[in-house]
Amino acid sequence: MSKHALLVLLLLVSLSACKDNVAPVKETRYHAPPNPQSVSVLTQHNDNTRSGWNDSEAALTTSNVNVQKFGKLFTMPVDDQLYAQPLVVGRLAIGGATHNVAFLATVNNTVYAYDADDGTLYWQKSFTAPGMRPPTRSDMTGACGGGYVDFSGHIGIVGTPVIDAARSTMYFVARSTTGASFVQHLHAVDLATGNEVAGSPTKITATANGIGDGSVSGVITFDAQRQNQRQALTLLDGIVYVSFASHCDWRPYHGWILGYDAATLQQQVVYNATPDGNSGGMWESGMGMAADAGGNLYVVTGNGSVGDPGVPTDLTNRSESALKLTRSGSTLQVASYFTPWNYSYLNDYDLDYGGMGALLIGNSGYFLTGGKDGNLYLLNKDDMGGYQPSSNNVQQVLTLGRGATMHCQPAYFRGGSKQFVYVWSENSPLRAIPFDPAGNVLNPLGQIIFSGGPGGESGAMLSVSSNGSADGTGIVWASYAASGNAEHEVSPGILRAFDANDVSRELWNNQQNAQRDAAGYYAKFASPTVANGHVYLPTFSNQVVVYGLM
Repeated sequence: MSKHALLVLLLLVSLSACKDNVAPVKETRYHAPPNPQSVSVLTQHNDNTRSGWNDSEAALTTSNVNVQKFGKLFTMPVDDQLYAQPLVVGRLAIGGATHNVAFLATVNNTVYAYDADDGTLYWQKSFTAPGMRPPTRSDMTGACGGGYVDFSGHIGIVGTPVIDAARSTMYFVARSTTGASFVQHLHAVDLATGNEVAGSPTKITATANGIGDGSVSGVITFDAQRQNQRQALTLLDGIVYVSFASHCDWRPYHGWILGYDAATLQQQVVYNATPDGNSGGMWESGMGMAADAGGNLYVVTGNGSVGDPGVPTDLTNRSESALKLTRSGSTLQVASYFTPWNYSYLNDYDLDYGGMGALLIGNSGYFLTGGKDGNLYLLNKDDMGGYQPSSNNVQQVLTLGRGATMHCQPAYFRGGSKQFVYVWSENSPLRAIPFDPAGNVLNPLGQIIFSGGPGGESGAMLSVSSNGSADGTGIVWASYAASGNAEHEVSPGILRAFDANDVSRELWNNQQNAQRDAAGYYAKFASPTVANGHVYLPTFSNQVVVYGLM
């Protein structure tokens, strides 16, 4: 072979090798412009009033949230479903600089820290107990007679965590099992690293004196298998409060509230809502207990025992009730309460109180609650009304209809001229109901409606954003199942945006340009988080989808 021919042959071999070993095309990442905003969302629905309102959103307005200017920017992949609302910390020192960071928690007991502006992953960690696994619905052997479908798979971290910014610490409950034994642990982890802080994790245990369901020798013991940590956690006066319901009313169970020192994780408070009775779980469609500046907690209990036999006003057992709770040493005392006059009927027909999330109306003394009977109950938070045998002695009862069974999260907004409470239950329209601060009542005659919406047995999860009370900045964000019964099946989801002052005016939804903006399956009882020009939508499609200005 001539020297020239040899060179040609070598060149051909070289070109062939290059063709066969082409470097893979790297995934195109979202390149975020510098973000001038650094708002934090440290707890479920933004603050302890549970309003769902971010009143410091400077980028998103009713003029630019539309299909031409607003849409999906990037996604944050995770390993399982998200029942917990995403939380955001502004300007956190992490990764060698300061960044806005989103924290995500899945039912597989995994927690993620992502850059909230561009989707860079800083850390992810599993918090399943060593030698164990996250429980699944099949582990709840007696729930719903063995046909438990309220969860579709794992039941690890469910309740939304809470963040203490001063300590740079996040708190959450993770569940683990071997199949024979079950544990729940309260974790406290460093925001920058995900490492457990001193004293973490702590195993959740509790006992209460009483002769109620499941008691042994006058003592009720916390059951880590049956007690469902469904509500978001609450941080108040240095105490992390964790509340519990059940799995499909699988008795024996009780409504527990346990409080832990945020610095040491030592248990400080134990409260059992039904020590001489049964049930009384805290649900509220996943919303956390509300709290006020005076250090009082506000919660609504579900079906179960009310009072002692023949004495429904006795404070010992308080199911089917709204409660104002004040700390007294190592427990909580009922400072005020309300129980519907027909609680026995509600209990018998599974129309129990407390299915809807409850919130404190800003700059007022009123607590908005709702039940599966289709009623909104507006309560004076300091004098809730107690129990009356034939009527409700409350500030106001507003009936939305029997089909509105209130598996939903309401929200609140104070605009330039009006205040609104927003409620979008299943089988009912989106309602913006004005709140009159002069008379401290809701005005149903002035309500604004958007027809259509969720069916089945899961209503919409609502959040609100605005730049203060400036006109043209208020937006209501609604996430719900676009079809199917999301209470018992995984269903496709939709995210919609409405003018907060006129919800009959839809601004945008993620199905208008579905190829670009669709998110996947609806995340039951997990509200969208709005912060710093972005909307963080949790899903059951193993991702959080992040929307913003294109």
